[in-house]
Amino acid sequence: MENICFVPHHSLHGDEKNLYGGTRMRKKIILLVFMIPFLWYGYHAVADAQGKGAATPVITQSFAAKEISPGDTWKIYLNISDPDGEMRNIFAIVFQPGVGEYPVSIIRVKEENRKELSGFIYLWTSNPWYPMDYVNIGLTVQVQDKSGNFSQPAFFPLSLTSRTSQEAPPQGIFMEQALGPIMVKLKTMDGSGGEGGTSVLGR
Repeated sequence: MENICFVPHHSLHGDEKNLYGGTRMRKKIILLVFMIPFLWYGYHAVADAQGKGAATPVITQSFAAKEISPGDTWKIYLNISDPDGEMRNIFAIVFQPGVGEYPVSIIRVKEENRKELSGFIYLWTSNPWYPMDYVNIGLTVQVQDKSGNFSQPAFFPLSLTSRTSQEAPPQGIFMEQALGPIMVKLKTMDGSGGEGGTSVLGR
C-alpha cells in the first residue's frame, strides 16, 4: 500500500504568511529610501522659512513731548532696529476721546534705513477754522517688517495747551531726521474739522 504524507494545513499557511510579510517589509524599505530625500528637503525648507524674518523690529528708544501749543508740529522721536534689515512701514494710529480712532497712517521706511533707523515722525496740529485748545489725543506707533511681523507698540499722549513750549528730546540720542508725516487732521471735541489731511513740517 502506497504511503501518503499529509502536510499540516497550518504549515502551508505559515509559509505564505512569511512570504507575504517579507514582501511588505521590502516595500516599506523601498518607500522609506524613496522618501528620505523629500523628508530631508522638507525639513531644511521649514528651517529656512522659520529662520528668515524670525526677528521682529524693535523700538529701542522713543520720546515725544506731552504738551504743545495748538498749531505746533508735534515730533515723535524713534530709534528702531531690525536685525534682519527688513523694516518696511511705520504704523501710526491717533485716538481722540470724544471723537474716536482716526484712520491708520502708514509711513514707508526707506530702503537704506531698514536695519537701523533714527529720526522723528510728525503731526501738524493747526486747524485755521477751529480752535484746538484743550484737545487731547493718544498716538500708538508700531513698526512692520516685510514678513508682516510687528514691533511692540509704543504709546504717546498729547495735550494741546496754549502758550506751551514743546519739550526737546534728550541730546545725542535721536537724529534730527524727518521720517514722514502722520496724515491726520485733528477735530475738535464736537467733531468739527476733518478726518484726513496732510501734516506739513514747518507750517
